[in-house]
This record gives sequence, C-alpha cells and structure tokens, in this order.
Amino acid sequence: MSVLNDVLAGQVVEAVRQAGALLAAPSAVRTVVPKSQTDFVTNVDLTVQNTLRGQLEKLAPAVQFLGEEGESTAIDPRRPFWILDPVDGTTNLIHRFRHSVVSLALAEEGQVCFGVVYQPYTGECFTARRGKGAFSNGRPIRVSETARLADSLLATGTVPGRRDLAHLAFCQMRALYDRCQDIRRTGCASLDLCWVACGRLEGYVELSLQPWDYAAGLLLVEEAGGRVTTPGGAPLSLLEGSGVLASNGLLHSALMDVLTE
Repeated sequence: MSVLNDVLAGQVVEAVRQAGALLAAPSAVRTVVPKSQTDFVTNVDLTVQNTLRGQLEKLAPAVQFLGEEGESTAIDPRRPFWILDPVDGTTNLIHRFRHSVVSLALAEEGQVCFGVVYQPYTGECFTARRGKGAFSNGRPIRVSETARLADSLLATGTVPGRRDLAHLAFCQMRALYDRCQDIRRTGCASLDLCWVACGRLEGYVELSLQPWDYAAGLLLVEEAGGRVTTPGGAPLSLLEGSGVLASNGLLHSALMDVLTE
C-alpha cells in the first residue's frame, strides 16, 4: 500500500510552495560555495533542503530521503524514498536568471509515484500522481500533438558539469537544430521536462543529469502522455545519473534516430 494519500500529497505540495518562495526573495543568495568549476551550492539550496527534509520527516517518518546537497546516504530501493533538488538551476539563481525551481518526487517499488515542481517566479506548480494525470496549478496538462520533427520546438542542455561531453552535446544540438523549428536552453532540467509535459516543448535532451534533476519531471511527462528514456531508449535510473530524452511520445523515435546518427 502506498504511503501517499490525498492529504499527504496536499501537505507536501504546500511545503514545497512555501520553501520555494525563498528562491524568489530579493537578495536571496548570500553565500556561494563552489562544488566544482561549474557547480555551486548557495545558502538557498541548503535552507530549502533542510527545511523540506525536516517537514517531510514529520509528515512521513518512514520514508527515506535522497537530496542533492549534503552527504549521500544509502537508499534501499525496496522502500519508499523522496528525491529532492532544492534548487534546480542554481547557476540561474546566482545570476538572477529567473528559471529555477524546487523539484521533489516520491519513489515506490522502483518507480516515481508522485512529483511536484514549483517555479516561484511565475507561481506555476506542476504536480503528478501515477495513474492520475499531470497538472499545472490544478489544471490538467497534456503534451503537444505535434507529429513532425520539422514543426517542433526542442530544448537541450550543454552539460556544464561534464565538459568532456560538450563536443558530442553541441554536435547533437546542431543535428537537432537542422531538423526542428528552433532550440531553447534554460539551464533547468526540471522546468524543461515540465514544459514538455504541458506542450510548450516537443522534446528535451541532456547527456548527463542526476535523479533529482529528472525524477519529478519524468512522472509529469509520462502522466501528460509523453515518454522519457535515456537517449538510447533505456529506462532511467532513480539512484544513478544518466542522459535523458523526453518527448511528446510522437517524436521519440525520430529524436532517438537523430541522437544516435
């Protein structure tokens, strides 16, 4: 039996909304600590994660926790666990480029069963429960019905944390660009996945992400009628990172063909 019910889902969404408001606060970022040359953690990341972790432990004490920041803890995939990115788009946040979100998912029995992505700058809150559809602020959303790659708008990533993959990423970007209407790059994987789910994009590809980047968005796309796999077509892992290809489903094979040329 799932640990999630309607009451708990509502409480978790509200907790994410409240914590996410910190991202949009004036002068929110006070400290920036580099984890690598292209990866950073701010006081906002830490505050949001600590706040949400504490609230989730009160709401569902038996559920394990996997978060981007802090020491990694061993996760038993046979038991339910939260997957949190307290700030997806930290570099955007640092530069006040208003495309950053809080992304939270609940995994049970090897798959995501609940996801919420909150964009505080627009007030959009994307939610999904397995088998119950995907929503934006309570309104149902669906992927686009575009069936030709030539008519599509796509998003890609530039793998800043894996510069060794940059040449491949930009070659693939050019190949996609030559076959679609145009390319977008927001620097926020969760948001790109939400935009596929609600039909603003037909597809999104990134060569290297972590589970907290895509767990909630994965469910949103699937519940909105789309498809999410690795660029090679394999299922995504919820414990290890991988590349990601998301689409409206109609263009998935065509996108895979371009990426594997």
